[in-house]
Amino acid sequence: MSKGNDSISKTLTVVISLCLVCAIIVAGTAVSLKPKQEQNRVLDKQKNILIAANLLPETVTSKSIQDAYAKHITAKVVDLETGEYVEGIDAANFDQRAASKDPATSINLTGEQDVASIKRRSNNATVYLAKDASGNFSSYILPVHGYGLWSTMYAFVAVQPDANTIINLNYYEQGETPGLGAEIENPKWKAIWVGKEIYNDDGEMAISIIKGEAPKESKHKIDGLSGATLTGNGVQYTFDFWMGELGFKTYLEKQRQGA
Repeated sequence: MSKGNDSISKTLTVVISLCLVCAIIVAGTAVSLKPKQEQNRVLDKQKNILIAANLLPETVTSKSIQDAYAKHITAKVVDLETGEYVEGIDAANFDQRAASKDPATSINLTGEQDVASIKRRSNNATVYLAKDASGNFSSYILPVHGYGLWSTMYAFVAVQPDANTIINLNYYEQGETPGLGAEIENPKWKAIWVGKEIYNDDGEMAISIIKGEAPKESKHKIDGLSGATLTGNGVQYTFDFWMGELGFKTYLEKQRQGA
């Protein structure tokens, strides 16, 4: 006796076939969209670097961002141990996040070293050198990251040619609490950083996020984030690490000495 159209085997055949077709469609779509996604990722990174350097064009389009980046920004790879530029590595394609996960291109941080809770640090880092409309060197843009309350927070810090005074702090990727820790992206809070000095006269990292409002005349103190102490601590530890011996300190010292 033949099986009916509602038999279990036929039902399973239809379901499996449908699943396979859907899987093929999804996989094909993902593959076809990958170049576009990569292009958008690069564009977003360029945009945030330009924001940090105060060089974002007034009319923001894909082309205007690409043109402004090509005109104003030069990427270089730095050996964090020596503070010297690394030859033979294409800075445009260097992936610092990927390098930090590879034991061959990174170091494992001890608990004492890992104040920013990043676990591993790449041996090399990309720095971005910006020039103004006249072609004069205007800032260093340094990538930094550290863990807050809920997430790893990524930012670009733009520093004046004196390799000490902050021009801008641009947090562009984070998953902190909206209205609290996420205020690290608030333009009013970021504006407090403008003109602050990373190091004191003895060359020690001196940026300090305090509870409440910092004295206006202070060169190093930053207003704390109300109701977001742990996120603020994360920002503090990010600066402690990346502006310290294991971060960009050696590089910035060499720049101050006229490297």
